[in-house]
This record gives sequence, C-alpha cells and structure tokens, in this order.
Amino acid sequence: MLNVLARASISRALEPLGERLSRAGVTPNAVTVVGTTGTVAAALIFFPRGWWFTGALLIWGFVMLDMVDGAVARAGGTSSPFGGVLDSTGDRIADAAIFGSLAWYFARHDQPALLLAALLCLVLGSLTSYIRARAEAVGMNATVGIAERAERLIIVLVGTGLAGEHLRVPYIQAASLWLLVGASTITVGQRLVAVRRQSAPAAPPPPAPTIAPTAADR
Repeated sequence: MLNVLARASISRALEPLGERLSRAGVTPNAVTVVGTTGTVAAALIFFPRGWWFTGALLIWGFVMLDMVDGAVARAGGTSSPFGGVLDSTGDRIADAAIFGSLAWYFARHDQPALLLAALLCLVLGSLTSYIRARAEAVGMNATVGIAERAERLIIVLVGTGLAGEHLRVPYIQAASLWLLVGASTITVGQRLVAVRRQSAPAAPPPPAPTIAPTAADR
C-alpha cells in the first residue's frame, strides 16, 4: 500500500542524493550490500540483548538505503537485472535477521507467545514476497495487500522501538507483532486471490443472436 502511495514521492526526494553518490563513483549494488550488512549487524547485535530502541533506530537508517540504491541506479543509468535480484535478496536477508533475532531473544527469555509471533511474521513475510515473485515469473501481477514490506517494517520497528530501553511502552511489542501476523495473513490471501483471478480463463463470448428469416429471404 505504501509502495503505491509514497514510493514515487520518496524517489523524487532522493534523486539529489542519488546523483551525488553516482558522481562520486558509488554503485547501486554497493549501496544495497552496505544497507543489508548494516541491517543484519544491527539486528544481531542489539535485538538479542533487548536493546530495542537503539536497534530499531539503526535498522531503520540502514533500511532506508533500500530506496537510495534505486536513486543511484537511475542517476547513473546502471539499472540491471542482477541489481534487482541482489536488492530482493538483500531484503529477504534483512527481514530474516530482524525477525530471527527477535525470535532468538524470545526463545532465550522464555516468551513462547512472542517467539511464535516472530516466527509467524518471518514465515508470512517470506511467503508474501514469494507469491509476488512467482506471479511475476509467469507474467502476472501480485503487488497487492495491506502489509507489503514497507508496512511490515514500520509495524515491527515502531512497536519494538517503543518497547525499548528509553520508552518501555507496555504491551506495544506484543501488540505490534500479533497485528503484523494478522495483516500478513490477510496479505497472503489477497495476493493468492489476485493471482487466481488473473489465471481464470476468460469467459467465452456470448453467441450471436439468431434472426428469423423474413418473407423476402424465403
């Protein structure tokens, strides 16, 4: 949803930064690798220790590089199929690090309900992306749903950050994770329905009306 509503505006805002980085010789693939590596490192260092606020803030900064690599590619005219695959792969790795590190913390601190929520978020997020990739591979479109990657990251990072060492809002992390489980489940269903509709055979045209012969025709 946010991808449709906000991506164009954010892309325009990032164009000057993309142009400067491109002139400096920075490649979009390098931006992708730095963003993914930073996200993974921040998730694995801070979340298992329960440093929710600091970890969420750092992860959000690195996640924003997901938009910058596109701006660099457009500025330098260096878009490529490999870059797209690398970007998608980096997204999956980053998401796995975020939810995996949360699950690790909950497992070590005997919180089975939140462990289950984090694992469900990880599985459902991967399934959402997989449905879109498979649909596009066969020429269909599945970019629908109430919880695409941007929404998923906002929900988990805001909820986790508010539960962190500086704010400690009660129950917010549990609420955000279970909200994300529900939204991701709905999104999986929406994407499957969209693909089902596109793959349904077209209805045959109605038969031409039969016109009775007139006396002149006889």
